[in-house]
Amino acid sequence: MALRPDPTAPFHSVQYALRVLETVAKYTGGVSEAQISRETGLPRGHLAHLLQMLRHEEYVERTADGGYVTGEAVPLLTAGRDRTKALEARLQRSLTVLRDTVGAAVYLSSYVDGEIRITQYADGPRTPKVNEWVDFRSAAHAMAAGKCLLTQLDHDDRRDHLARHRTARLTSRTITSEKLLFRKLDAQPATVPVLDLQEYALGTVCAAVPITAGRSVGSLALSLPLEHAHRLRQAAEALNRHAAPMLLSMAL
Repeated sequence: MALRPDPTAPFHSVQYALRVLETVAKYTGGVSEAQISRETGLPRGHLAHLLQMLRHEEYVERTADGGYVTGEAVPLLTAGRDRTKALEARLQRSLTVLRDTVGAAVYLSSYVDGEIRITQYADGPRTPKVNEWVDFRSAAHAMAAGKCLLTQLDHDDRRDHLARHRTARLTSRTITSEKLLFRKLDAQPATVPVLDLQEYALGTVCAAVPITAGRSVGSLALSLPLEHAHRLRQAAEALNRHAAPMLLSMAL
C-alpha cells in the first residue's frame, strides 16, 4: 500500500493548503476547523499546521467564534491586471522577512526560455548578495540555485542547457564533468536543499530548494559569506520550511 504524502512537507502542504482554501471560500460566514477537516480529509494535527501557515500569510482569518474565513491576501493576489504587481510586492515582502529570519541574502529564480533568471532578491548591509562575477546564466552548473533548477528539468533539457552553457571551471571546487554533474543531479532528493560550497565563487556558500508552481520551474535560495558557513545547514532548513508559503503565493 502506498504511503500517504506527509501534508507538512513543503510541496505536499501547498496542495493541501489549496484544498483548505477552497473549503474556506465556500463558507462566507465562516467554517469550523472540524468541518474543514471532514471535507478535506486532513487529520486535525496536520490541518492545524496548515491553518497556522495560512493565517500567518493572511490567506485565512479567524472569526470571533473560532471559525475561518478567507483573508485579505486572497483578493489581493487575484486582482486582474494588478495581480502581477501585487504578487511581486507580496513576494518581495516575504523575501525581506525571510532574509531577516535566516540572516542571509535570499533569491527567487526561475528557468524561462532556456535561461536562468534571478527574478527577485532581498539583501542588506549585513546580508550581502553574491557578487555576479560570472553571468548567472552561464553558471547553472556551479550555483545552488542553478543546480536546483537543473534538477527539475528532464535529461534532454539539461543537455540542451549545457550544450549552450559549458561547464567552465569557476573555482577549484566547480564540477566540470557533465557525467558527474548529471549523476549528482539525479541523486539529489527533492526535499533536501541543493548546496554550493564555493563552487561559483570563493568565499561564498549557498543553498537552494525547488519552487515549482504548475509548469514553471523555480528555486528559492540563500547565500552566506564563508565565515558564516557553520550556519548554512540551519539556514537551509529554515529556507526549506519557508518554501511552502512562497510556493502558495505563486500558485494562487
